[in-house]
Amino acid sequence: MNEFRRARRRKLDHNVDVIDTMTAQSVGHLGDLSETGMLLIASRPLVSDALYQLRFRLVNAAGTSQTLEIGAHELWMDEAAAPGQIWAGLRFIDVSSQDLGFIRRWVAEPGSNAF
Repeated sequence: MNEFRRARRRKLDHNVDVIDTMTAQSVGHLGDLSETGMLLIASRPLVSDALYQLRFRLVNAAGTSQTLEIGAHELWMDEAAAPGQIWAGLRFIDVSSQDLGFIRRWVAEPGSNAF
């Protein structure tokens, strides 16, 4: 199957917790990430077509970590194979230039499972 996404994505090989900054509650963890959006493995359903302010921490290959705060729009949801998990696609609508640069470099790192 050919991949036709506009932005390159990177799968995560470990859990990165995603926090809803409005409620200070975890909403799940990252499934994959690009400079334009993310796959969230949610622990509870999100509100369809809603806007979210999310926070998560990434660590690059050099061991540098950065906490990112991102505004995102929920585009779709689907039940995952695992009970109690929901896959949700979110499009970024507000990302600082510093956070965007970190994401771009993180996705492009050698051996990053990017697709």
